[in-house]
Amino acid sequence: MFQVAALVFALYVAWRLIKPLSIKPWIKWLLSALAIAATLHHYTVALFWGTRASPEIPGALIMVLGWAFGAVLLAACFTLIADLAGLLMRVLYRPAGLVLLRSPALRGVLGLAAISLSALGVWQAVKVPAVKSIEVQLKGLPASLDGFKLVQLTDLHASRLLQGPWIQAIVDKTQALNPDLIVITGDLVDGTVSARRDDVAPLQSLSAPNGVYVIAGNHEYYTQYQPWIEHFKSLGLELLLNEHSIIQQGDAAFALAGITDKSAAAHGQPLPDVRAAIAGIPEGMPIIMLAHRPDTASASATAGAALQLSGHTHGGHIVGMHKIVQMANDGYVGGLYQVGDMQLYVSYGAGLWAGFPLRLGRASEITQITLRAPKAHP
Repeated sequence: MFQVAALVFALYVAWRLIKPLSIKPWIKWLLSALAIAATLHHYTVALFWGTRASPEIPGALIMVLGWAFGAVLLAACFTLIADLAGLLMRVLYRPAGLVLLRSPALRGVLGLAAISLSALGVWQAVKVPAVKSIEVQLKGLPASLDGFKLVQLTDLHASRLLQGPWIQAIVDKTQALNPDLIVITGDLVDGTVSARRDDVAPLQSLSAPNGVYVIAGNHEYYTQYQPWIEHFKSLGLELLLNEHSIIQQGDAAFALAGITDKSAAAHGQPLPDVRAAIAGIPEGMPIIMLAHRPDTASASATAGAALQLSGHTHGGHIVGMHKIVQMANDGYVGGLYQVGDMQLYVSYGAGLWAGFPLRLGRASEITQITLRAPKAHP
């Protein structure tokens, strides 16, 4: 569906933006062909080099293809807005406005704007994310754990685009925060263990007094799920797959639970099971649920979790487009939400899939979360 929509956008750009330009016909044909090729590059690359989930081509080429793909999508959006404005000018009978909106010069400006913004979007996508700090009041958290600091990493997407040095920079920034606990909420990798072994090696350097915990995202299932689970364990990462661990400091404690991803259904692996994840947790103990997708929030809230940490959405990638991503994820796209008695935090993620390396207005993040105990009423 995504690919079909992208191809329609390319054809629309060829018809409504490139065709009216005051340039030679052969250049119009060339630009149109390049626009169509850019939207089909996922399939073309996957035929020869890797898969759609993990294109095994140089990172610089991935950025060029992502820039071209993004430029086509942005150009389609800008052109559609101009065309709709033109229809409005026609209805309101504003000839001067209609002439401007249909002018080849404006089409050229729209094209250049799309190209420039797409380049900015690629740069925003691949830069090392900044630290975003938030505080969350956790229902039932003992007073002695007030100020407990955890770091959430999500959607690292180690790949030919985001390689070992980039992962190392994430690790260095995380360790500099001196967190009490580190959690990674899925989509750590794209590709096979043999292809990504060196890229994920820096994760072995992650450490925190209360451990480093990981859950699987949908991308873990796309290539070698079980080998990846074993490799994560070899890196010293603790897996929570429909299970939990008790995080204890002195006499105070909370439960950290994690579930699998619904992509497991297509790969013969256990489906996400919130009830199994929390089974055996002492009654009244606050629960933090790790779930890659935010659309499990309702189930977590019903089961009694106090906080769910998720990723998956990448914040919707681009302002405007984030509304579509939000609709596809039960209304959640990024930030802090209240779901019944539970809070949900959806991180924009540190990285993203190499097939769409663009961010505009939806910045990547390393999330530092300070837990606060409920204030005692006088």
